[in-house]
Amino acid sequence: MKKRPLSLQQLPHSNSSGANPALGTPELPSLEFLRSLSDELGLSVSDTDLEAYRELMRGPLQSFEVVAAAAQPTVTIRYPREQVRAPKPEENPLNAWYWKCSIKGNADGPLRGKRVVVKDNICVAGVPMMNGSRVLEGYVPDVDATVVTRVLDAGAEIVGKGVCEHLSFGGSSFTSDSGPVRNPHDPSRSAGGSTSGPAALVAAGEAELALGADQGGSVRIPSAWCGVYGLKPTYGLVPYTGISSVELTQDHPGLIARTTVDLAMLLEAVAGEDNQDPRQSPCQPEVYSRALTGEVKGLRVGVLEEAFAWPNASERDVDTAVRQAASRLAHLGAEVTTISVPHHRSAHHIWRVIAVEGRTALMYRGRGTGTNWKGYYTLGLLDAYARGFREKPHLFSETIKLQVLLGEAMLRRYDGRYYARAQNLALPLREAYDEALTSVDVLLLPTTPMKATTLPDPKASWVESFPRNLEMTPNTAAFNVTGHPALSIPCALSDGLPVGMMLVGRFFEESTLLRVAHVCENAGIYPVVRPGPS
Repeated sequence: MKKRPLSLQQLPHSNSSGANPALGTPELPSLEFLRSLSDELGLSVSDTDLEAYRELMRGPLQSFEVVAAAAQPTVTIRYPREQVRAPKPEENPLNAWYWKCSIKGNADGPLRGKRVVVKDNICVAGVPMMNGSRVLEGYVPDVDATVVTRVLDAGAEIVGKGVCEHLSFGGSSFTSDSGPVRNPHDPSRSAGGSTSGPAALVAAGEAELALGADQGGSVRIPSAWCGVYGLKPTYGLVPYTGISSVELTQDHPGLIARTTVDLAMLLEAVAGEDNQDPRQSPCQPEVYSRALTGEVKGLRVGVLEEAFAWPNASERDVDTAVRQAASRLAHLGAEVTTISVPHHRSAHHIWRVIAVEGRTALMYRGRGTGTNWKGYYTLGLLDAYARGFREKPHLFSETIKLQVLLGEAMLRRYDGRYYARAQNLALPLREAYDEALTSVDVLLLPTTPMKATTLPDPKASWVESFPRNLEMTPNTAAFNVTGHPALSIPCALSDGLPVGMMLVGRFFEESTLLRVAHVCENAGIYPVVRPGPS
């Protein structure tokens, strides 16, 4: 896979002048500031020692001056941006568009003629990005995310940004500051989140493909509720470079399509290392479209028993539809059995602890970027987060305020021990799924326990609405913890609403998931009723 090119100028010598005016020359901290900081940190440093520390800081600060003066490596923007504009009200009946544009890629390529909508937490140079929150409003990226460059190289056209939930926190579609995204099958229902707008737009026929991001089900949930195909690839298969991060160990780029053929071709276009994302490890992408053989004879499918009948969550018609789809696969030649992974029932709790403390550390303390990882840091996005968090924290959604307060309280009181314990528990959780996948090739389960839920009444208080925001994640979140590939496919319509079925496979075996999905699609397991034009 072609690496994303970076241009790097020679670093200046330590006696150079002319620091980056946007950054400024680093200042020597005042004695008063150091005294206040020492007291806050409990360091018990005398004024005499503080004066000595302050003088000794002059040497290290020269290095900060050199870095401030150095030109940053730049990413080449090869494709012109045209018709960049806000959508007109009549163009946006689902409230799913954030911004519209036309960025045409290569004149030829496997994705030629395909329209792609991009989740609004993914950088597209020259197109505004707010990640669902007024805290970031006004930020315009100056780089393209790697996945954006790759779909353009493959011949696609970027047609706009789709609305996402507030800072991408939420499994429903009512937290974005631009207003709720409506389900194309029933506008009174949620489109799912946090990749709410892109899923709704693909389902409505406004685009064939979408790029999203998935930290707890954020691609698979809206795909299930809107009746399209949504893939969370294996952790690290697709680079995350240029996408707003939420939690480094849970971040996954995600893909949405109306057909399995389109999904396979999109994965072919974006998979592979870019050498700038620490989430990636050596991997060898495949020609995924070759897996679409139309045959599942002999393939072993395990129906994951613990993923059904969630108390106070599972709807009977959802469980029934998924089991019936599994039976159809058996009639088509697959070897379908029931399999048990007891750890699945606790996976959501492990995910939640990692999410609460990890997201607080990365997004709030780390201003959306954090430290201690090698790769390309999107400085404009860092600046936008820092400015917004400093100047407009009151504009956080109630979900984010709760997240930050709980995360900070736990980190300060328990020093990150719960996060560490949860990450340790993620190891046997991954092993449990790996063990199950030695006896079957694919795990099969409901994507969400329920169909698309009704959007809250606009007059409802946030306390009334809040429980509807994360209730749909118990099956999806597990695989953000473990990193296994997971694909949501539509498997039924019930009361006019799609039911999503999730396929989970071994690491880097997306081909197997696509093979099963393609058979289901061709067999008509999902009665395709498109809510919009094709």
